[in-house]
Amino acid sequence: MSLYKTMLRRQYSHESGKTELVRAQEEYFDRRRTRSLNAPSPIQQFGPCGRIMKNSAMVMQIQDPASQRLTWYKPPLTVLVIKKVHDATILAPFVQLVHWLVHDKSMVVFVEAAVLDDTLVAQYGEFAAVRERLMTFRAGTDDLTDKIDFIICLGGDGTLLHASSLFQQSVPPVMAFHLGSLGFLTPFEFNNFQEQVMNVLEGHAALTLRSRLQCVVLRKCQDDTKEKKKPTTILVLNEVVVDRGPSPYLSNIDLFLDGKHITSVQGDGLIVSTPTGSTAYAVAAGASMIHPSVPAIMVTPICPHSLSFRPIVVPAGVELKITPSIEARNVASVSFDGRSQLTLRPGDSLYVTTSVYPVPSICAQDQISDWFDSLAECLHWNVRKKQKQIDEMSDMTHSSSDTLEELDNNHHDDRPADT
Repeated sequence: MSLYKTMLRRQYSHESGKTELVRAQEEYFDRRRTRSLNAPSPIQQFGPCGRIMKNSAMVMQIQDPASQRLTWYKPPLTVLVIKKVHDATILAPFVQLVHWLVHDKSMVVFVEAAVLDDTLVAQYGEFAAVRERLMTFRAGTDDLTDKIDFIICLGGDGTLLHASSLFQQSVPPVMAFHLGSLGFLTPFEFNNFQEQVMNVLEGHAALTLRSRLQCVVLRKCQDDTKEKKKPTTILVLNEVVVDRGPSPYLSNIDLFLDGKHITSVQGDGLIVSTPTGSTAYAVAAGASMIHPSVPAIMVTPICPHSLSFRPIVVPAGVELKITPSIEARNVASVSFDGRSQLTLRPGDSLYVTTSVYPVPSICAQDQISDWFDSLAECLHWNVRKKQKQIDEMSDMTHSSSDTLEELDNNHHDDRPADT
């Protein structure tokens, strides 16, 4: 019997002057309001003798995602504004935002050098009044880790991916405004940006910690040198893709999980994605959509040459190793969030695991509402024309070629004759 039904069976208490039923209802709804997004902790005792062995070296505390809210231990003073370059539709919002941040909020505003060099921005008349107050950031030369308090993105999902690529370690909180084409990862509308930014500055915003993948490429040592090449490490927010590139042959790559060979992939390639990336390339390849608060890694084949090769979800803490098979007819091509394309040759390996540096994405409402709103508005999830309700018996009869009388006659005709 459910907890709610058990509570409803409690009897009336004359001493308190309040029914036990009312108290049970209040207790039940209080439990619902404080319900965690995490699964309940499992009981560790199994039967009279069995239990999980305690291991002090493997202690992990997971905070309830619903309780993740932004707070500042000192007032934020610096902000990085990232905008889509060469897009005339974003010029007016960009100038409005930076003017308000500089003159009304007295904040130090950083922008990328590519934005200042954009001819559309330079020719925009109202931009001259704020141009000299902006700080320039040049990717690859400046370290923003200790300079930027939070980030504001103006554009589509690509601006958030670009912000992630700029910070290969700790990432400041990111507030993304929807001014692009899709906007699955950009929940804020620009109409009332002052009120929404003030809410963030006051520390009242919910956060979604979007996990990233740490990708390490290890090169095989050449025969003529004993020097080991320095590994290449890249963090991705959406996915890392290993495919056949321009080759006409199938990819043939081996997949390992924590050192164990899992399978060999023959097809166009393989997608290893975060829960955030599960709604990007992976979902187009037939994968399931995973909420970004779920700790997991999605492994999705691209056009596999096997009818039984389905996408799988593995725990976030595992380490995946991807390497070209010794039978491969061609090298493999690797891309990271659609950028930084590399080549995997026989003997090279790609190691993928969950990074300890997530992207703290600021929510417009909360984690659940933002995600389902994006599914409905951007991907039109489960959108269809609703079936009409059957209100009257006449609707049933009109949907059939037989009348009720004909059906009754047919029923009598089908009865077996008495013997």
